[in-house]
Amino acid sequence: MKAQRAGHGADAPPNTRLTLVAVCVAAIVLPMALTGASVALPDINGDLDVGLVSLQWVVNAYNVTFAACMLACGGLADLLGRRRMFATGLVLLIVAGIISTIAPNIVILDLSRGLAGIGGAAVMTAGSAQLAQTFDGPARAKAFGALGTSFGAGLALGPFTAGFLVDALGWRSVFASHALIAALVLLTVSKLRESRNPQAIGVDVPGTLTFTAALFALILGIIEGPQLGWAHPVVLALLIGSVVFLGLFVTVERRASHPMFDLGLLTNPRFLGVCLMPFVLSFVFVGLLAFLPTYLIGVGGSNADSAGAFMLPLTLPIIAVPVAAGFLTQRLSMRTLLALSLGLVTIGTVWLTVIEPSSTFTDILGPLLVMGAGVGVSFGLLDGAAVSIVPAERAGMAAGMFNTMRLTGEAIAVAGMGTVLVSVIANRLSSNTSAIPDSYQGHNQDLANTITQGDVTKAAAEAPPGAARDAFTDLASGSYTDALHIALWILAVLCTLCIPVVWALLTPSKDDQAAGKATNSRPATEHA
Repeated sequence: MKAQRAGHGADAPPNTRLTLVAVCVAAIVLPMALTGASVALPDINGDLDVGLVSLQWVVNAYNVTFAACMLACGGLADLLGRRRMFATGLVLLIVAGIISTIAPNIVILDLSRGLAGIGGAAVMTAGSAQLAQTFDGPARAKAFGALGTSFGAGLALGPFTAGFLVDALGWRSVFASHALIAALVLLTVSKLRESRNPQAIGVDVPGTLTFTAALFALILGIIEGPQLGWAHPVVLALLIGSVVFLGLFVTVERRASHPMFDLGLLTNPRFLGVCLMPFVLSFVFVGLLAFLPTYLIGVGGSNADSAGAFMLPLTLPIIAVPVAAGFLTQRLSMRTLLALSLGLVTIGTVWLTVIEPSSTFTDILGPLLVMGAGVGVSFGLLDGAAVSIVPAERAGMAAGMFNTMRLTGEAIAVAGMGTVLVSVIANRLSSNTSAIPDSYQGHNQDLANTITQGDVTKAAAEAPPGAARDAFTDLASGSYTDALHIALWILAVLCTLCIPVVWALLTPSKDDQAAGKATNSRPATEHA
């Protein structure tokens, strides 16, 4: 049996049901830690009174460390034991959740969120390996299907549950809930089976450090661009540093005998196409998860609970649509379905430009459902495609690279969307200085940050009551709305341009077609 070859712990049969439940429940927390934090941002800002850059790192710190540590945690899980690494990740999530709950300032909160990202990477990689070692054949496919559903459930329910918690108990309860769920899962770990990879060689430290530095410098440069100016020496140094570290990363990985990121896989057009999909979709899906609740709260006047409910049409299809996508694979090719996915997201994004401060739930229900359905189609296909279009011996590396690309896209998406919003709002304010309160005159950038954080009421309080305050409120709300519309059009163009690119990359080569015909011509006994 495969489990008996896994290494330490082979003397006892695996508790399959408990393993599946533990990994899937833990998986729910990982996307909730992203979406829940996004809904809580306006209340965090109101309590801690921080700047936009520091506030964005509540989300970005989690994404950056998650993406940067994914492959390193996978290597440690193989070396030290999957159960041990799974438990370590849960402990990190618990500690990070507790620190976030009691954080006295934004610096401590941002650092704890980075710690949560490391814990999330450990839980995800070790948990996936646990399932792979516990299940075989069709049972493994069902187990990973359940895992995918758990991720979808976390994405779908994260904004809604966070909104409820913020309104009922305050923003700190969101992070406390993550720690509580992780603690409950930790209670089961002693009953799970341990396994290791006897051929594991350890962690690619130079690769991990250079990749982390490149990603961190890029994100910080994107965020600071509109704050300091794109020609500011600090911004230029960050962007140039990102390129330098990325070059060092490529050099390190090419020279490593056992690289954590096999750059050779990116020469496979079909694998590159599969990796491009989540990277692009992150700009729409995660970008909206991060900033649409802020718009609804700050400009639309919703509370956190209502804003979370508004997000359900975007997130709920991620649970149901992947099942339908699975059935459609029997009739349509993967490239057709992924092109359909991008098409639906494009349509929904353009449609969402109808959003205004007075928009109701029914006004944005249609576009959010269409976008959610488009993302759901991809969710049902991409994880399996990432490992099925490469040789079996490279499947683990392919899965790690695919998830790293997805998480990197999410981190860049949040930073990029924030940059567009701040830049457009600041530009609109510069064209209407007469309506700006005296205390903000000459400080349009600070005012743009405040508006982007969803704190229009706070900014308007600086204006004299009456017509002047009403005029400024209209200016602030209109500026944010215009900025959101422009961001949506940019995202729609990005998705549209990617449709032919993904189609071309996923077009089977002559060798792929010949291999497929050869496989289909083999007798059934040969498949076995």
